[in-house]
Amino acid sequence: MTEQLEKTYVWDPVVRVLHWALVIAFFTAFGLGKFGPDQMTLHFYAGYAVAAIVVLRVLWGFFGFYTARFATFVKGPGKVIAYARTLPSATPSRSYGHNPVGALFVVGVLIVLAMQVLTGMLSDPEDYINVGPLAQYVPIKTARKALSYHEPLSFLLLLMVLGHIAAIFWYKKRKSENLVTPMITGYAELPPEKIQHRT
Repeated sequence: MTEQLEKTYVWDPVVRVLHWALVIAFFTAFGLGKFGPDQMTLHFYAGYAVAAIVVLRVLWGFFGFYTARFATFVKGPGKVIAYARTLPSATPSRSYGHNPVGALFVVGVLIVLAMQVLTGMLSDPEDYINVGPLAQYVPIKTARKALSYHEPLSFLLLLMVLGHIAAIFWYKKRKSENLVTPMITGYAELPPEKIQHRT
């Protein structure tokens, strides 16, 4: 029996624009930070863009569209574990918005991004040239400590991004779910019983 699906509005324009803007800003900042030592001013600007995106996404998590709100998609440990157990299954999950594991990932990424931005702004490298805008307000020991965390955090973020991409491929191959198109168009095909909110 074919599953009945409805074309449903899931992701609002703010979430979609911030998502793709973050993709561009993160990879720009990462690339310039690792491979463009003479382009650190642009690295800083990309970092400021990441900071703005994080702030806007957090605010949207409280005041935005239904599926964008933390109160809607953040679940307790029980639901996260229960959903995680279904991941190996070929049955499509067809979540309305973020699934419980995906929600945990979103919160984790926002936290690590905030830490990455903060350590960058506090950093004071030994060259005394590429100094973060907040470094002057903290002791030099703190600024150097921030610098020591900044690069490892960037690689942690890269691993998280690669994990996110791997999950997208897993859902497509194993569960026959396309997670990319809804983040472009805003619409997903969902069974009526999964639709929690209508606009």
